Amino acid sequence: MPDAAVPAARLLRGAGVSPGVGAGPVRVVAGAVPEPPAGARHGGDAEAERATALAALDAVAADLEARAARAADAGNTDGRDVLNAQALMARDPGLADAVADKIGAGAAAARAVFEAFGAYRELLAGAGEYLAARVADLDDIRDRAVARLLGVPMPGVPESDEPFVLVARDLAPADTAVLDPAMVVAFVTLEGGPTSHTAILARTMGVPAVVACPGCTEIAEGTRVLVDGAAGTVRIDPSDEQVRAARDAAAARAAILESATGPGATKDGHAVPLLANVGGPQDVAAAVANGAEGVGLYRTEFLFLDRAAPPSAAEQEDAYRKVLEAFPKGRVVVRTLDAGADKPLAFLPPPGEEPNPALGERGLRMLRNHPEVLAEQLGALARAAAGTTARLEVMAPMVTDAEEAAFFARACRDAGIDHPGVMIEVPAAALRARDLAAEAEFFSIGTNDLTQYACAADRQVGGLAHLQDPWQPAVLDLVAVAAQAAADAGRPCGVCGEAGGDPALACVLVGLGVTSLSMGAPSLPLVRAALARHTLDQCRRAADAARRARTAQLARESARALLPGLAELGL
Repeated sequence: MPDAAVPAARLLRGAGVSPGVGAGPVRVVAGAVPEPPAGARHGGDAEAERATALAALDAVAADLEARAARAADAGNTDGRDVLNAQALMARDPGLADAVADKIGAGAAAARAVFEAFGAYRELLAGAGEYLAARVADLDDIRDRAVARLLGVPMPGVPESDEPFVLVARDLAPADTAVLDPAMVVAFVTLEGGPTSHTAILARTMGVPAVVACPGCTEIAEGTRVLVDGAAGTVRIDPSDEQVRAARDAAAARAAILESATGPGATKDGHAVPLLANVGGPQDVAAAVANGAEGVGLYRTEFLFLDRAAPPSAAEQEDAYRKVLEAFPKGRVVVRTLDAGADKPLAFLPPPGEEPNPALGERGLRMLRNHPEVLAEQLGALARAAAGTTARLEVMAPMVTDAEEAAFFARACRDAGIDHPGVMIEVPAAALRARDLAAEAEFFSIGTNDLTQYACAADRQVGGLAHLQDPWQPAVLDLVAVAAQAAADAGRPCGVCGEAGGDPALACVLVGLGVTSLSMGAPSLPLVRAALARHTLDQCRRAADAARRARTAQLARESARALLPGLAELGL
């Protein structure tokens, strides 16, 4: 940590990923484990060195499994699953082989482990949002193994005899999953995002959290800070009055959210169905508890990841039916397998080396090369829906043109699925949405990829954060074009990217013509309350102002100035 502390009374801003307010002294996660010297060599007994390295990895895996068991005992099933997944990473046979190869070439155990993890890290970091969010998990396993081999202190959360705000570059699941919410009043990290494990576990624990917060790691140990996980702010050296005001505002917001029930709608009664993004049956309870009217994005790839072979048709059918049955007479929008790029699968390898996987064979492009996988998934979905009262809608990811949309619609109808749709993630699809509307029954805009592709800015490159913002006026223009094309054709057009969970941006999206919004379950109450405080005309005026702005920041400010109801929510 730098010697110079952040000036007092400074307000830092990041991404609020878990609502609530927490105030307390800063405690910083223990320093990084040193990198083993690049030239470190073993003494000549490669077999003994290999055994030492693998024993360290096994010990790390065992410790992670023990932490998973403690998390499960505390009712933290998300933490349990994350930690067990980390333990599997530590025991990955491919990793063990890579370590053995480097030791065979003369590297010392610690250096071999460090380099083997480095190769894996590069693959994940360059893969895109979904797997790049797992880089922190991989780094944590590496550091724990290297610490054991070097005999240095293990990285982790510091001890404290009073409640504190935990600050870190990023937080490892091994630490966050077993934290005591009574002691940790908030999380603040320099890195991370809405899909990182820090965000997921913070929401599970009910702890306020702000991620992607520049300057947070420069705050001096012990400095009192005030964290607002809804507004995404960290106030340094707040006054007692500021802390009281923030807590009062949080309490008022909680009361408002508790009273914000029923279907999503604007103040003047314009219906905007609010749906949940889910990864499987395990996410249903939170969606229902937060008032989801259905599912706007069922990420089916969670069934397929980390497997040598695809799940059986029966396994798929069971998982799909559980979600469909949870929303009788509601919409359940399922995305077919989104493989490739950030979600590589062992049984669906790309045809060759792809210099830029995000622009390669992924999503529907990949499934067209493996029609048997698509046919089996669509068949399982059709069978799962039989006998249920939910409305099953199935959409394809990474659709670019009308020919691809027509191909997918035919495949759906051949499988007995009546409602095929497409995701709008590629700028070409947005610009020619009128052509796609002739083939698909509905659109769902994936703002994460649409922003990345429209602005040519990889979501994992921190220096391009200003271009990864869905408030970019060019991105709003593309949303407006797609929504208008859908309206002209009498088709619904939803949003299922992270943008839908931003209360202010949700109002703007409705003003642009979006007909439904899907988001992580915890975001639903706040978005419902924000819409209920604004008329459709106010949303349209805010959308027009945002599109006229020249930058993302000006778009945000211009829109918020026309959405007075946000102030009631403390936003």
